[in-house]
Amino acid sequence: MAHKITTHWRGGMLFESDNPSGNNVMMDTKQTALTQQKGLSPKAMMLSSLAGCSGIDIVDILKKMKITDYNLQIDVQGELTSEHPKYYQTVKVDYYFSGVRIDKKKCLRAVQLSVDKYCGVMEMFRKFAMVKTQIHFQTS
Repeated sequence: MAHKITTHWRGGMLFESDNPSGNNVMMDTKQTALTQQKGLSPKAMMLSSLAGCSGIDIVDILKKMKITDYNLQIDVQGELTSEHPKYYQTVKVDYYFSGVRIDKKKCLRAVQLSVDKYCGVMEMFRKFAMVKTQIHFQTS
């Protein structure tokens, strides 16, 4: 299945991309310390895509397991190479589950399925970076 996006330059360093969903996204970078950034940087967007892809998997899997009473936060941190072209050489994904009665076993299984089987963005990252994951539970 092919995806196609079209990206338009909007002045300065601002670009706007459409996507198959019909929604647009802004990408930008600061030109100077005084410049206001109006969108995510392309590399930060990659980290957001990783979190979003895995998060969507997890929520969908837990829904099928009849688990709906939880909160989920995903933090992704990437370390860039020092030489150009700079790319993420290591990436750490932290999954934070919180709530009153968290089914840890099912949450662990959902993350495992996303990381090992379903998240295509995770698999793409593995082609160029060492990816580490960790799961945290905070019960109220």
